[in-house]
Amino acid sequence: MSEKRLVRVYLVDDHSMFRAGVRAELDTLTDDIEVIGEAGTVGEAVAGIGHLRPDVVLLDVHMPDGGGAEVLRQARKAYPEVVFLALSVSDAAEDVIAVIRAGARGYVTKTISSQELVTAVLRVAEGDAVFSPRLAGFVLDAFADRPGAAPISDPELDLLTPRERDVLRLLARGYAYKEIASELFISVKTVETHVSSVLRKTQLSNRYELSRWASDRRLV
Repeated sequence: MSEKRLVRVYLVDDHSMFRAGVRAELDTLTDDIEVIGEAGTVGEAVAGIGHLRPDVVLLDVHMPDGGGAEVLRQARKAYPEVVFLALSVSDAAEDVIAVIRAGARGYVTKTISSQELVTAVLRVAEGDAVFSPRLAGFVLDAFADRPGAAPISDPELDLLTPRERDVLRLLARGYAYKEIASELFISVKTVETHVSSVLRKTQLSNRYELSRWASDRRLV
């Protein structure tokens, strides 16, 4: 009997501590997955994918130099055999739809358990599409040609940067500035700057109005 082939995984995330945690969890929980490399930028990711040719790329959606969609745009056509699974703090419809349209095979959030992540990696490696609960509905709505389908883009929402959306989403869920800073690995001052920018762009006056605005756009 031939030996079972390992699923070779490449990690792409701009937070080195998060990459180290994922690598440790995957190494501890299963013998079916081997983490063969990692990257913290789009350029490093594309180069590493080309050099190592992993089976599955675990891909962060938001990075300073373009994010997961940009990695997909640069790497997917050149290496069509590589499968991409988005792993993000964001569960916003527009983020899910953007990376799926760019070619990702699935999308799971960073609230996923370690064992669920192992299962997701193995499933996409076998050809399945995998989504965290409720995210599949965004994709079905976006690709459905029917009345009431979720909009793929929102002109007002498009004014916000990915990081501003991350801050807004957590703010609308009731997080304090200090908690947002901890969750996103940024300073409290940076959180305040992002909130001020969002208020200016949306022409709203306080966090309560922002929360309602975010809820109306299914960010929460």
